[in-house]
Amino acid sequence: MNKFCIALISLLTLLLFSFPQSAFAQAERTPLTLELLQERLRTPTVREGNLSVDLRQMVIDLRPENAAFRDAFYQMLRKELQKTGSKPLGLDLSNSLIQGDFVGSDLGLRTPLYAQAIAPIFTAAEQEQLERLREVCLQSLTVALPSSKDCRSLLATPATASSEISVFRGSLVLEKTHFTGTVQFNNTFFLQSVNAQGAIFNQLANWQETRFSRSASFNNATFRRESQWQNSVFFDKSNFKQTQFQENAFFQESFFEDTTNFNQANFKQLAKFNRVQWQNNVDFSGVRFINSAQFTKTIFNQFLFLTEATFEQAVTFREAQFNQPVNLRGASILNQADFSDAGFAKTAFLNVSGLAFNSNQAKILGNSGQIGEKLFVNTLQGNQNVLRNLGQNFRQLQQIADANQIEYTKQQLRLAELTRRLLTININDASQTSLIKIGFSPTQAEAIAHRRLTKPFRNTSELLTLADIDLETYTKLSSQIVVGEPLFLGGWLLLAWNWLTLSLLLLLSGYGTDFRLVFGVGTIAIAYFGLLFWLIDRLRRLYPNVIIPTIDESIWMLTSFSVLTLLGLLAILRSAEQPWLTLACLVIIIVPVPVILLLRLYQQGRYHDLMDTSYFTEDGSMRQLRLLIGRLPVIPRYEVFRDRYMPLLWDRHWNWLNYYDFSLNNLLRLGFNDVRLRDKHLPGIISTLAWYQWSLGILYITLLLWTLSRTIPGLNLLIYLK
Repeated sequence: MNKFCIALISLLTLLLFSFPQSAFAQAERTPLTLELLQERLRTPTVREGNLSVDLRQMVIDLRPENAAFRDAFYQMLRKELQKTGSKPLGLDLSNSLIQGDFVGSDLGLRTPLYAQAIAPIFTAAEQEQLERLREVCLQSLTVALPSSKDCRSLLATPATASSEISVFRGSLVLEKTHFTGTVQFNNTFFLQSVNAQGAIFNQLANWQETRFSRSASFNNATFRRESQWQNSVFFDKSNFKQTQFQENAFFQESFFEDTTNFNQANFKQLAKFNRVQWQNNVDFSGVRFINSAQFTKTIFNQFLFLTEATFEQAVTFREAQFNQPVNLRGASILNQADFSDAGFAKTAFLNVSGLAFNSNQAKILGNSGQIGEKLFVNTLQGNQNVLRNLGQNFRQLQQIADANQIEYTKQQLRLAELTRRLLTININDASQTSLIKIGFSPTQAEAIAHRRLTKPFRNTSELLTLADIDLETYTKLSSQIVVGEPLFLGGWLLLAWNWLTLSLLLLLSGYGTDFRLVFGVGTIAIAYFGLLFWLIDRLRRLYPNVIIPTIDESIWMLTSFSVLTLLGLLAILRSAEQPWLTLACLVIIIVPVPVILLLRLYQQGRYHDLMDTSYFTEDGSMRQLRLLIGRLPVIPRYEVFRDRYMPLLWDRHWNWLNYYDFSLNNLLRLGFNDVRLRDKHLPGIISTLAWYQWSLGILYITLLLWTLSRTIPGLNLLIYLK
């Protein structure tokens, strides 16, 4: 018997706690009658400073079979809500069950919106709120002609009265209200706040062309059928945090003047935000778009947060305008993200750090040559796979410029990482004195030294595991320290070499991604060495016998040098991300050694034979464009070949071109003639200068071919695609 009683009690307890709480709430609700409604209308309550008709915890039957009550309900409420007075009367339907269709727009006062015809029932402050709509309508003209009736009437000349707007003067509270039928609040102007936290809409929710003058909150609300918000205006903060949109959600051509929060909302069907204007920050962090999401021609004037958002189907930002950064940190793109024809302000970019994106399954689309420049990651650590997938995505789309931009970004981050490892303190091998110099206390430095003896640090955050180091110290000094394997002299030198070569590749070629930059560098180098060789060959001495170039030849040479240098400068200035640093690097490579050799040559003078003959010889057997891959800068020794080489003709007006030809031969292994140095009565300094340029030519032709292999689409795909 006792066992039976215990089992029975356990079963009753289980049933008690498993029974839906909504059923208890349903049982506690009071059916609304006309008498009870009359009583509540006579005794409004004050909640959060707002005077409201208290219809909480009610069952309100507005179904067609209860038509008499429904008509009386609307008539009695409308009469009280539209009364004149300094304090507007609101409506509180919290925790109520609304059976049947609810036409909320019938409870407001209908009025035109231009100043001369606004009903006198409104206070001056309320009239000012109503007139704000005209400003929004004017701003909407930047996107498209407004389709809402009130905007069309306000923008008409002369203004025409519109009877389509219904003004709700008081606050509206719908906390945890359950609507079983359709809800109609279309063409309604709310002068006070709207609070629908936790509300449930079983059928269509129509908020089209609704104006929210104060804050609107739909936190944790559930829309089980289609929700319509087209052409709505939110003048104040709007909150849709954790809202469930189980069917299509339409927000086309809406206007959000203040911050908007969709944090952790859930869109199970199509979400349309086409031509929406967001004047302030909008937060879609943690939002899950199970179906397609559309933001076509949307304007984001402030920050857009898509942190850890999930796009399971296609998301479209086609022709959208971004005026501030977009945060996609940790977001997941599982299908396709389309940024085609999107506009980005100078300060705008897409932060894709930690982006979950598989290029074999998903795609990121955008204008070729633009979208790659707008993708941003802050560190290389943790983002290598992101950058790899993005690069492969653009290569598969044959957007080589964008793929190269991703690679350039990756190498820039790698350079920054190498720079930090070279210049900042490594806490795994730094002395206690060095740790104290950067800001650690002696006790903290001793704790770090003791900790790394037993186990090296793997990341900087492990410093917080030490009792002597607080969060403030860590935050202050984390940017001045790195964690890595202890570096000895050989390892440090190897790291420095890697830093130097990577810096040169980035500055002189954009890491093999910019042919125009490489062309500009080569053009300046060819012009510079051509001028040097002309100067050495034609300006020899002033006495006893004058050997100098003619005035005409000098003008031609200096003019051509200026033109070529200008072309190279323009190419660098238009292509390089840091043009002045690129030019400084180029000057360091091509100026010091040649200038030192040139000064030494003129300092010691020239007193050899054949002073009246050019140092340079040309292959006289033919004149044609040649690819001289294996050519050396000095004539061959074999007599049969030497007979073909003849000194340059100084008395020809076009002779100055031969010096550019020689420079072109040395740097590009390409020329219109095979010009080489003679090997008799030749100062060693001149030979050294020629060999110096020839050596640079090997490096330059390698850089040029590497860059071409990465920028020519066909060859690029052959190399990089699997």
